[in-house]
Amino acid sequence: MAGARGVAIAIGVGVVNPEAWGIAAGHHHVRGDWVPAPSAGVAAALAAMGAGQAGEEPPPTSTWVVDRREGLQVPFAGTVDTEDGGAFPVEGWVPPEALPLGYHWLTPRGLGSPIRLIVSPGVCPTPDRGWGWAVQLYATRSRSSWGIGDLADLRRLRRWSSIAFGPSMILINPLHAVAPIAEQQASPYFPASRRWRNPLYLRVDEVPGAAEVSLPVEAGLALNVDQRIDRAAIWRVKRETLWQIWCARPGLSDFEAWSATQGDGLRDFAIWSALTEELSTTHGADWRSWPEAFRRPGTATVGHWAAVPAHAEIVRFHAWLQWLLSRQLAAATAPGEGGPIVTDLAIGGDPGGADAWQWQDVLATGVSVGAPPDEFSPGGQDWGLPPFDPWRLRSAGYEPFVQVLRASLSGGGGVRIDHVAGLFRLFWVPEGQGPCSGVYVRYPWADLLNIVALEAARAGAFVIGEDLGTVEPDMRAVLAQRGVLSYRLLWFEDRPPAEWPTLALAAVTTHDLPTVAGVWSGADVRARHHLGLPVDDDAESVLRDRLRAVAGEGGVTAAVRAAYGALSEAPSLLVTATLDDVLEVEERPNIPGTTDERPNWSLALPLPLEEIQADPRVATIADVLRSREPT
Repeated sequence: MAGARGVAIAIGVGVVNPEAWGIAAGHHHVRGDWVPAPSAGVAAALAAMGAGQAGEEPPPTSTWVVDRREGLQVPFAGTVDTEDGGAFPVEGWVPPEALPLGYHWLTPRGLGSPIRLIVSPGVCPTPDRGWGWAVQLYATRSRSSWGIGDLADLRRLRRWSSIAFGPSMILINPLHAVAPIAEQQASPYFPASRRWRNPLYLRVDEVPGAAEVSLPVEAGLALNVDQRIDRAAIWRVKRETLWQIWCARPGLSDFEAWSATQGDGLRDFAIWSALTEELSTTHGADWRSWPEAFRRPGTATVGHWAAVPAHAEIVRFHAWLQWLLSRQLAAATAPGEGGPIVTDLAIGGDPGGADAWQWQDVLATGVSVGAPPDEFSPGGQDWGLPPFDPWRLRSAGYEPFVQVLRASLSGGGGVRIDHVAGLFRLFWVPEGQGPCSGVYVRYPWADLLNIVALEAARAGAFVIGEDLGTVEPDMRAVLAQRGVLSYRLLWFEDRPPAEWPTLALAAVTTHDLPTVAGVWSGADVRARHHLGLPVDDDAESVLRDRLRAVAGEGGVTAAVRAAYGALSEAPSLLVTATLDDVLEVEERPNIPGTTDERPNWSLALPLPLEEIQADPRVATIADVLRSREPT
């Protein structure tokens, strides 16, 4: 994709060219206006990438990522050592058929350091035409849940939907891990780690060894009474019970075998989890506030601490929780039990969390990921997530990106990449200066998309790119060429669904946008006014008019039916309905720009899963979506 022309900025006694470091000269607002990059944002981005010396150039790369369809030109004689232990000589042109897919090493003959060679198929697998549900799993509780929807509930929802209505996909929120403390992070999009999962999603009575202890079933079920999900209470009950099961020493041979395949990544995460429990009471859960000796994995102090028998036991416990999650997710996604589970990959993680602790050398500091002002967020957004430094990420052989992508693909038949535009560019917001001081920083999109294609092909999974908001005009075309499905919403599209692209997932709304009932009744606008948030009246009018155009003047049930009737006309390969819409919920899961003002990410659906399965509104919308004519 074409880069914007950069301008030089003074650093000390010389200048640095921001364009050479991937910093865009500005961006186009959604209205089409050109917004120049503010000098404060440019300076902050350069500092975050270590461009502190005048004339300094970005570091060279020792990683080559290639699309096998294009072959490979090697300008020297060397040897490729493949990941499966093979080897073959190369020099000059290497045709596609001679390039095995995967992660290899290319070593120049006689001199030079090895080059990481990543060979991709270049294009992602494509899903069959279908439909499904989009759910916030935490909100989808059954009568057997302990206060929060869990992996057993996911298994039940998937199996029931496929039996009742035929193969149907389930798109779920991220299951990423959070800090194991009482103040559980509610947002699935602000995780401590994108490689590991949240133990709150465990069904405790299905854990091996659960029959050996007295389970607090009554206390667990009592957590379902309140519609507001109390993660602190849920974690307290689940953590204590899981620890009792662990101490009862269930058969651990399968756990030990699995753990041995996970390498240092699992051990470091488990150590971070144990350290967080230990140090959070005195120093807080953010590793940046810990004593200096604990602020980096692999130090002698951290190693000695983890070797203390009492600490080692807790470290193994946290690793065991991840094994349990992998087992229960595998059961929920087992072949033959229903349609594909589509997981969600957040754009980043908590700067004080596990991934940031382990990967601090490849993250940019002093900036966070956000979004420029648009019609739905007039003040812009600062998500508080530290971005990967594109140059350090490349120098690391893209390994952190590979690991988070692989983790999300391991749980199902597809993955939704949140804010897929981040593979091309990210909006960096300088710390303490607000989104209006932000700038766009470009990423090696061809390399990243090739890695996405490789990992998706290996997992046999399709990829959905959440391409909403401010995007570059040619980005969607590039994604389509790579087999990445677009994400099209009734709320955003000017054209009727019948004119939407085929290579797409079609939906009415998302977790960050109003529900049909919220728009129909005006409750969503009233809620934002009550919270003191800016409301773009013109944009809201467009939303209401768009819904009225398809729904007429009936009640909310008819409006939901009409909205999804219009959606069913989309030729898109996939269409989804949110259970929030189907059950006529007025509150959206999340209102951007709020934190403690409302229970974001913490409202359960108004009915338990058993009643949802029997609700005629669910069957009505399922019939609407599955009746689409095949193409």
